[in-house]
Amino acid sequence: MAEVHTWLLIAVMSAVTALLRFLPFLIFRGGRKTPEYILWMGKALPYAIMGMLVVYCLKSVSLATAPHGAPEFIACILTAALHVWKRNSLVSIGGGTLCYMLLVQLVF
Repeated sequence: MAEVHTWLLIAVMSAVTALLRFLPFLIFRGGRKTPEYILWMGKALPYAIMGMLVVYCLKSVSLATAPHGAPEFIACILTAALHVWKRNSLVSIGGGTLCYMLLVQLVF
């Protein structure tokens, strides 16, 4: 039963993922103009999500104990600098993550 259950879970997750990917094309098909609130959400939500991720990643940083949040803040500064320099989310997030991992594993 466990193997059937696993395959059923994979099938349901795949179907839901496909439906969520195709749903915008089904809703906004044809030559209709995309509503303004959808365009606004496409511009505003990436910044909101990034802000939420910063808060989530830094919520458990303790400034009272060593290393006083140094690796996190160094990685954040590098991430922001890379993004300003390259304007590429993949490069900035990847570089910041790599920097943080190296600092945690090798320095602090």
